[in-house]
Amino acid sequence: MAAAVDLAHLARYTGGDVALNAEILRLFDDQASELVARLQSILDARDAKSWKVITHTLKGAARGIGAFGLGDAAAAAEPIDVAGDSRTATAALEALQSKTSAVRVFIKAYLGA
Repeated sequence: MAAAVDLAHLARYTGGDVALNAEILRLFDDQASELVARLQSILDARDAKSWKVITHTLKGAARGIGAFGLGDAAAAAEPIDVAGDSRTATAALEALQSKTSAVRVFIKAYLGA
């Protein structure tokens, strides 16, 4: 099974600087947690525009640090019409929560927290 974050991918942007990796991963951890938490209320409100904005943001941020599984889950969630297909959106949100959790565990282990 692949790691939740591809550190070789991240190193292409950070030059392998451990302190910079740690800072980027901390920032991502905070951002991803906030974004995924917001998705439930967005789903409840059936706010299709906000759903697309948040999932798109999460997709880009995740792929940027090398969290490709999470990025792919966000990409799959992005086109879902939460106003008309709450069942599919709920399943996508559960997948995003699971992938985010795996990334957060990886980050905590990387940071030694």
